[in-house]
Amino acid sequence: MSTSAPPAARPVFTGLGVLSAFGSGLAPLTDAAVHGRSGFTEVTRFDVSRRGTTRAALLPGAPPLARAVVDVVADAWQQAGLPGLPAGPGDTPLLLALHSDLRTGEVAEAVGKGAAALGLPEVTRVYTGACTAAATAVADAAVLVASGRHPRVLVAAGHLVEPGVFAAFDAGRALARDGELRPFSAGRTGTVLGDAAVAVVVEAEGSAERRGARPLARLAGWGRSGDAHHVCRPRPDGEGVVRAVRAALTRAGVALAEVGYVNANGTGSQLSDLAEARALREVFGGALHRLPVSSSKSVHGHALEASALLELAVTIGALESERLPVNAGWLGADPEIGLNLVLSGPRRERPAHALSLNSAFGGANTALLVAAA
Repeated sequence: MSTSAPPAARPVFTGLGVLSAFGSGLAPLTDAAVHGRSGFTEVTRFDVSRRGTTRAALLPGAPPLARAVVDVVADAWQQAGLPGLPAGPGDTPLLLALHSDLRTGEVAEAVGKGAAALGLPEVTRVYTGACTAAATAVADAAVLVASGRHPRVLVAAGHLVEPGVFAAFDAGRALARDGELRPFSAGRTGTVLGDAAVAVVVEAEGSAERRGARPLARLAGWGRSGDAHHVCRPRPDGEGVVRAVRAALTRAGVALAEVGYVNANGTGSQLSDLAEARALREVFGGALHRLPVSSSKSVHGHALEASALLELAVTIGALESERLPVNAGWLGADPEIGLNLVLSGPRRERPAHALSLNSAFGGANTALLVAAA
């Protein structure tokens, strides 16, 4: 697990680019999340007639993955007010999260070339650590910024639903049979895959101030852990999630009572959702019944290696708009869960801090604690 020393320089988010099933930009994604309006539709980009489920959350038009990632990198860079490449070679690393397959190197190279052609940073490092890949990249970016090694770091991630991964998840009975992702709900039957391309600029607060850039939000703390319980099943007591959350809170110096919302991992899996609920109960104890929780995956789907960055974007959007994402797909209470779920919206709240949680096969867990700007 990562150490939890307080950062020397405070990391903030100054730029954000998003492509999701709801189109381009943070606003349509946030609006869908706070109204609980899911983007799941029939898959038509490849044949799913032999699959147990036929739905996913898909980008309009299905652009090539590398182009989608370059587009959001350019959007994030522009929003941060950073025209042209910063002075000094290697001044701004680009950390990229992608699914690990035979095309990973090809896509990463194409992203690097596309970014360079726009005068943007080229790819420095590629993360393929399953569903915590993008959150791990954000945590690494925060360390690079907080330690003073770089004034800013670009983090990007992309995933498009493709036939191979869809078939593998379907064969493993991980996909929801009814095509709806129902986190923490009675009757949940699995996850639903989704497209996403997301990029964020993580910058030292002092650097942003000197440029006159307005932060979207602040990364107050981050934590990582690995429990290595099973190749794909979560540890039943959620102990790894507990350690990641506590590390993030300790690093931020934030008390439990200051956390006003949790964007949970919530994949719609029977075992994973229950383990995460137990982890939150262990961390927050008796205060859990007052803490709003939802999983934005219920709206935008599970984007695998890009999920953590997409959910971070939703969390930033919730803090900016002062509206909480809805835990969509709800059928009824699971008596073993016991969370204060956001079941209708838009729900107006002004949390000072929000947690964005992710877990992955192999027992990896991440917690990003985001503070309102």
